[in-house]
Amino acid sequence: MSNYNKLLNNLEKLQLLKTKENINDYLNLINDKKIDVVQALYELTTDEINMKEEKAMQGCVKVANFPYIKTLDDYDFSFQPSINKDKIIEFKNLRFLENKENILFIGSPGVGKTHLATAIGIEAARNRQITYFINCNDLINNLKKAHSENRLEDRLKFYNKYKILIIDEMGFLPIDKDGANMLFQLINRRYEKKSIIVTSNIPFGKWSELFGDPILANAILDRLLHHCHVFNITGKSYRTKDLIELSDDTNRPFLTYYANLIIFPFLYIVIFPFLYILVLTFTNKEHIRICIQK
Repeated sequence: MSNYNKLLNNLEKLQLLKTKENINDYLNLINDKKIDVVQALYELTTDEINMKEEKAMQGCVKVANFPYIKTLDDYDFSFQPSINKDKIIEFKNLRFLENKENILFIGSPGVGKTHLATAIGIEAARNRQITYFINCNDLINNLKKAHSENRLEDRLKFYNKYKILIIDEMGFLPIDKDGANMLFQLINRRYEKKSIIVTSNIPFGKWSELFGDPILANAILDRLLHHCHVFNITGKSYRTKDLIELSDDTNRPFLTYYANLIIFPFLYIVIFPFLYILVLTFTNKEHIRICIQK
């Protein structure tokens, strides 16, 4: 076996796959004196590092359980003028993670709360910050299941390990007291240690009804809001925007049809006969006047 083949085997064993892919091209460049050995090694190792970082980033995104891949650039801020765009874009620097701050998006369904939460989470995952996305109802059901199997502590540790925990649609479904207690335990563990992003369609004043216990609701809110960025989105729903526009477009020929169906018979039955009688009457009167003068 030649040294070249041994080199390729070593690169494969070391998982330097990008280097193995490019080594032949760089050897040719060195032989042709178009590049020196040091420059070749630098470029090969740089490509290898970039590939590994890209794979790590993709891995973080994959394990984060996002419902879809959407970025902040995909969000239509012009449709939701109540949102401070500059403040949202600032989250790209991930300073809120360093400060252990939370983010809460409050608003009616369809205004883009999940999109924003996901986009911020993806930004963190791409920077290799371990992130996890979960629907609030699924989270509570998982905690209840773990409790019934006597492994609640392990499940709480699982959710607590992530730098960002995104809890989506809090309040979309009712939360009983057991579920609220377990949710409080998780939020309390993360308090001032790691960040949480929450989306909810329930205003803070109604959280006592959501959790069925004003004291517990206040305790959860206290820990979430202490170091928190709150966004109250008051715009219209993205989901119904296209339907409304489509409805307007489809109704135009519909309305035109019925307008024609009503107006033209009215013209023929009422207006035209009336004009005919009017003209006839005027003509007869004029004829009579002429005869009298004669």
